[in-house]
Amino acid sequence: MKLYTFSGAPNPRRVTLFAAEKGIDLTLLEVDLRGGETRSAAFRAKNPSGKIPVLELEDGTCLAESVAICRYLEALVPEPNLFGATPLETAQIEAVHRQLELELFAHIGAAWVNGPIVAAAGLVKPIEAQRARGEGLAHQFYDRLESTLTDQPYMAGDRFTVADISALCLIEFAGALVKLAPKPELTAIAAWHERVTARPSVQAEKG
Repeated sequence: MKLYTFSGAPNPRRVTLFAAEKGIDLTLLEVDLRGGETRSAAFRAKNPSGKIPVLELEDGTCLAESVAICRYLEALVPEPNLFGATPLETAQIEAVHRQLELELFAHIGAAWVNGPIVAAAGLVKPIEAQRARGEGLAHQFYDRLESTLTDQPYMAGDRFTVADISALCLIEFAGALVKLAPKPELTAIAAWHERVTARPSVQAEKG
């Protein structure tokens, strides 16, 4: 299977880490994002939204959206289970995962789109108020995460799940490119980060 990706982007990384946890080998194809490859007719035939990641199967079928791709991989290789082993756990993981996307990723995205890197590239006209609001709401969510991770070791409970993969990718992207990392005094988040980055799937990225 081929994964169309772009180095440094958080959503394709979610898929590569998920696949690594499953022991699934993907052929990674780097997309020329800056050169506009995702806007080409050839790429939009794979994903009309013109976004990455896209997983292309052996028969040419293409799947878009990182969580949808991860669900497909989970169905192919059910263990280790990352989306939930029981109806209750599945719902709990889904709720946490959804909150991460709507209440953290969205605010990090607002800070990123209206920040200096995107502005320098001339992609959009930045709105300072939206950048500042995104930063403030992201930090509020970090405070909430700190409370959660004081009481439990992982995002959705006592074990590593897809929610931890998403949180890791989002938070590291925010720290590296948006200057929006959790504050140093949030020690429970720091301890969680140390646990997650010690996993073989994450260590292999450095290899």
